[in-house]
Amino acid sequence: MEWLSTWWGGLDLFSQILHCISIPSTLILIIQTILIIAGFGDSGPDTNLSDTSGLDLSDGSGMDFDVGTDMSGIDGGDISGADGDVSGHDAGNPADAGAMHLFTFQGIITFLCVFAWSAILTYMGTNSILLSLLVGFVLGAGAMFGVAKIIQASAKLAQNGNINAKNYLGELGTVYLVIPAAEKGRGKVNIALGERYVEFDAITEDADDIPSGASVRVVDVRSESLLVVERT
Repeated sequence: MEWLSTWWGGLDLFSQILHCISIPSTLILIIQTILIIAGFGDSGPDTNLSDTSGLDLSDGSGMDFDVGTDMSGIDGGDISGADGDVSGHDAGNPADAGAMHLFTFQGIITFLCVFAWSAILTYMGTNSILLSLLVGFVLGAGAMFGVAKIIQASAKLAQNGNINAKNYLGELGTVYLVIPAAEKGRGKVNIALGERYVEFDAITEDADDIPSGASVRVVDVRSESLLVVERT
């Protein structure tokens, strides 16, 4: 590693500081990108990259996963925090989904990376510390703004793509799988609303089973994946 020691020793203090910023930030950015591509990152269209810490999987207060448990005894009011949003946003708050967040982890790392490399290249060409800092700051800020816009656009797509089961209240649907009577079991219904055609689990309070192909109306919402229907 003699060449590395020689190269490092040939740099002045300003260049060394910039390289101490550029190299770690670049490595972190590369690792983030690899994790995202591999599917381990939180940058999917249903996730706000600006707040990876806001995704609390421990209590389920913002997320409702139906794993087959009978939810018939749960009051629909208890799921108001979910609103069909599994992205970490409140589907009932479009302003939050459409907000632009500049100072995010991804944004700051991008700023540091672009700032440092831009300043290094400018300093190599001009030998001016002030100009290097100015160019680095402007380009770094531009890159951070671009990341914020991407996050904002991703959040808006997630907001537009969310399904809020409450929107289907009162809508008509067709039974896909027989719904047992008196909430004794679950069936499935297909419901069209606008351009959406969605399948939900369904129960009924009717005294008789509702067969496949029957027309039903949504009368209650027990969870984001479970509706209460009656035969029409």
